[in-house]
Amino acid sequence: MGEKSIHIEGIGGADIARPRQTTRPPVKSDKTNINTRIKAREVRLIGPDGSQVGITPIQKALEAAAEAGLDLVEISPNANPPVCKIMDYGRFKYEVTKKQQEAKKKQSVVQIKEIKVRPKTGEHDLQVKIGHIKRFIEKKDKVKITVIFRGREITLSDSGKELLVKIATETSEFALVEQSPKFEGRTMTMILSPK
Repeated sequence: MGEKSIHIEGIGGADIARPRQTTRPPVKSDKTNINTRIKAREVRLIGPDGSQVGITPIQKALEAAAEAGLDLVEISPNANPPVCKIMDYGRFKYEVTKKQQEAKKKQSVVQIKEIKVRPKTGEHDLQVKIGHIKRFIEKKDKVKITVIFRGREITLSDSGKELLVKIATETSEFALVEQSPKFEGRTMTMILSPK
């Protein structure tokens, strides 16, 4: 018995699998109107040097931009008439992006670090913890000091408060008390922030 071959017109034997699908990332739509995308009949024109040219018909504004070798960019579309400026649009977008990145770099994220102590924490341990607090404050982080009371230690709430006051006094050169000592259940907390 001979083999039967199926022939599908227009498709080679190896290409039968699936049609190739191209998925492209979504394009960010830039809603700024430039050049011929500006729909107003007349615009308030600003020259490439920043000078006020005045209200100009759109065609003359486009011609002025073409003569300067630049783009006509709609800066304020909601004004009546819209405000347009003659500028290099590519450079304008680049500078806006650069400013946004600089602003993002300058934003600092303040973290709250926590130091836990007990009402009967020894002097040496307390000095070690103060060293940690100083290191955190130098990194511009806030520090939450928590005194934990276990079992019958809850009766030592006065000594817990004294301990927090002592820490605040010893760190007063480089830290401010943002939140004074307060009770929360079986803990007493205080928050220090950089000066």
